[in-house]
Amino acid sequence: MTSPSPAAAASAHSSRRWLTLAVVGLAQLMVVLDATVVNIALPAAQADLQFSNGDRQWIITAYSLAFGSLLLLGGRLSDLIGRKRAFIIGLIGFALASALGGMAGSFGMLVFARALQGAFGALLAPTALAVLTTTFTDPKERGRAFGVFGAIAGAGGAIGLLLGGILTEDLSWRWNLYINDVIAVVAIVGAIFFVHTVARTGPRPKLDVPGTLLVSGALFALVYGFSHAETDGWGAPLTWGMLAASGVLLVAFVLWQRRASHPLLPLRIVLDRNRAAAYSSILIAGAGMFGIFLFVTYYLETTLGYSPIQTGLSFLPMIIMLVLSAQLSTNIFLPRFGPKVMVPIGMLLAMSGMVLLTQLDAASRYAVSVLPPLMLLGLGMGSIMPPSIQTATLGVDREFAGVASAMVNTSQQVGGSIGTALLNTLAATAATDFVTAHAPATPQVLADAAIHSYATAYAWGAGAFALGAVVAAVTFRRKGRPSTNRTGVDGAVEAAGEPVLAH
Repeated sequence: MTSPSPAAAASAHSSRRWLTLAVVGLAQLMVVLDATVVNIALPAAQADLQFSNGDRQWIITAYSLAFGSLLLLGGRLSDLIGRKRAFIIGLIGFALASALGGMAGSFGMLVFARALQGAFGALLAPTALAVLTTTFTDPKERGRAFGVFGAIAGAGGAIGLLLGGILTEDLSWRWNLYINDVIAVVAIVGAIFFVHTVARTGPRPKLDVPGTLLVSGALFALVYGFSHAETDGWGAPLTWGMLAASGVLLVAFVLWQRRASHPLLPLRIVLDRNRAAAYSSILIAGAGMFGIFLFVTYYLETTLGYSPIQTGLSFLPMIIMLVLSAQLSTNIFLPRFGPKVMVPIGMLLAMSGMVLLTQLDAASRYAVSVLPPLMLLGLGMGSIMPPSIQTATLGVDREFAGVASAMVNTSQQVGGSIGTALLNTLAATAATDFVTAHAPATPQVLADAAIHSYATAYAWGAGAFALGAVVAAVTFRRKGRPSTNRTGVDGAVEAAGEPVLAH
């Protein structure tokens, strides 16, 4: 027998890495699209299971509470039990929870299934990114891989709208949950064969139980507080109580991490200037993006009379531009200019798209007034998300790759929760004020009030992206400027915008 040549072995290894990317991409798509694909199914599910409008929000909130509060724990568990094992457990658990939700015969069972989805999603999402981070170490390959991953992270919500419309109209609302099982089966088989198992070296790390309880409680209170603000207002005692409790628990968590012998999240990970800038950019973009999916969907369906499938197809050009922008930004522009240039440009492009959306009215046509801003938003998000995600996980020691990846998802989840609460509240207030100023509340006044409320949300979304541009421009280091904060990767010091090999 003759052994394969070094070139053949290298080619096989490279091919296996791209198959790993395909598996990780499927898992990420399943988690991200689930945030919007279920939204399309809610009216049909409500009619079938006979639950009230007040209860409907719990289908969304149950998922976001479990997902948001357990992300850091899920990321750390992937560090402790092994990425491949955690990845497969997350896939299986998410698939079983989705099947349970699809079969739900009552409102309570559906809420329980959604909470289970969130819990397993909190294990799956950071593990998928950690697998990607530790698999792709070559700078050029890393750029391509994160371009694909970032495109999925940014476009998954729009894909969920398209897929949700097709499944709801042609099959049943239950298939918006069953579709996860189809994706998961393929991903599980791929994970078994293509995700690499890394042998542990050194002593087995321990779980920081006090830190886990503190941060999980803080994130639960934070997400719940914003969700409660969306339904009951900012003046409700429970809203402020939960947000205040979150602040106290977060302070306690930081103080504990400074003295814990086995910290859940070593503070050096988030205190690195480039990494902190990346997390902030992801959070702000997540808050601003909410206005795109929710309010543009409202506008297309209620004002222009689009069907769910037509609405989903309307977002397709944005997805195409996002994928194109993601590849260009990570493979060509990020290595040349660094995140200090690319992320602010992306924020300004997204801001411009939001400003154009404020001009929509009842007579606007899709091709003239909706398509251009959606394409701008796709270009912008493709310049924000992939570079930010790549920078956020750059140079982190393999031992903490999972929890550092969890911070990416946490930033996006918290940003989405903030955006949901703030933009919904601002839009509702704008609609009420408009009706009051143009009484009596005729059908035409109500329709105009809805369009005015959407414009208010777009304007504040544009403000969020403008803030993001300033924050990114100020906080990211200039390309090539060395970091003063070591992260434990072979003693290497991270340079902004330049990949560091993860061992």
